[in-house]
Amino acid sequence: MPEPGPVGNMPSGESLAARDRGLLWHPYAALDGPAPYTVEAAEGVTLTLVSPEGERIEAIDGMASWWCAVHGYRNPELDRAVVDQVTEFSHVMFGGLTHRPAVELAELLVEVTPPELQHVFFADSGSVSVEVALKLAVQYQAARGRPERRRILTVRGGYHGDTTGAMSVCDPEGGMHAEFSGLVAEQLFVAPPPAATTPDGTVWHADEGSVTQWIEDVRATARKHRGELAGIIVEPVLQGAGGMRTYHPTCLRALRDLADELDLVFIVDEIATGFGRTGKWFASEWADVVPDVMCVGKALTGGYMTLAAVLVSAVVGEVITASEQRALMHGPTFMGNPLACAVALQSVRMLRETWSEDVARLSAALSEILPVAAELSVVKDVRVIGGVGVVEFHEAPDPAALTRTALEQGVWFRPFGTLLYTMPPYVCTDEEVRTISYALLRAAQHVELQAGS
Repeated sequence: MPEPGPVGNMPSGESLAARDRGLLWHPYAALDGPAPYTVEAAEGVTLTLVSPEGERIEAIDGMASWWCAVHGYRNPELDRAVVDQVTEFSHVMFGGLTHRPAVELAELLVEVTPPELQHVFFADSGSVSVEVALKLAVQYQAARGRPERRRILTVRGGYHGDTTGAMSVCDPEGGMHAEFSGLVAEQLFVAPPPAATTPDGTVWHADEGSVTQWIEDVRATARKHRGELAGIIVEPVLQGAGGMRTYHPTCLRALRDLADELDLVFIVDEIATGFGRTGKWFASEWADVVPDVMCVGKALTGGYMTLAAVLVSAVVGEVITASEQRALMHGPTFMGNPLACAVALQSVRMLRETWSEDVARLSAALSEILPVAAELSVVKDVRVIGGVGVVEFHEAPDPAALTRTALEQGVWFRPFGTLLYTMPPYVCTDEEVRTISYALLRAAQHVELQAGS
């Protein structure tokens, strides 16, 4: 029998990037789109890349691998957690069984979140955790004798994931899922909260009149539809992939109060914002609110494994337990995966000790350097919150050109639309985060030069 040839019948000497093209779909990219950069190694906060043209590049990861690799790569403590667990067992079903990593991780999550949150559901990913939270809100209303309450109120400009239920609460027009209308449930959308900034990291600035009017409009809409609504879901204070917008904590507080008034399940999506990213341990702390349900992910495992968790209040848990089903009706195959739970346990322990100092270091450099970009004519806005830095352009620049310019400065970015942003690994040194900040600034200056040529 002849030996099998290379995948896709490519010549054996073809580069990985060439073999990838037309074979693999990448996120929101065409099969015949630009060839990707190839990762040969990753250690600390540095990626060793090979460009599609064959050039070897050392680059600081300014994206923390889509915001999750907060401890960097090949972290010795996280490596050890994985190795120790794999020598015991890598996976067992969670139906009818339990194990130490899952129990200890759940105990720790309950310990580091508000005391009202007493129950934990482990999900495969952030998107799946949102699915679970939405189903939980519907189950809660049915258990309270209101099965007609099935819709979710949320704000435009939000993003909660790519699975079907999660898509239904993402921005239906300006987001990435507009063509799936009719497939997803029709939820109730209100205007995005008015933009706000926190220049010094403590005091928020917004137009008070706009905030007051927004709250009044949302209250009126929710009260009108109260007989249909099961819950509210929102990204607290920072809208992530939907536009990297920041809004005033007063708006988040108003949504919590509205949920209480109408007996709605209040869900905060802390997948991107949790574990210190915005300068608070959880972003909902900016408004001093406690949700009924909290979704966490990304930094949860430090980027080592896919895992998310849904934390649920004791009050909601009691209603579900007293219902006809008595259970939360969801059960993924890889729920509570021991490897993922083991590494998440170590990740959260490490974050608990160092996040505040780390994020303050990131924020200081970003706040010092990025505002210079606001002087550029092509730049619409610059904003920094915690360990997040954003430059927004008036018009979408060429993303490949931005990436190349940043790589020339030794930094990897993944821009999208009109946004060039960074969420650096927490373990970046002062020098590394300044390198990231200057690379972002110089990429913006490159856009200015191109616009003038």
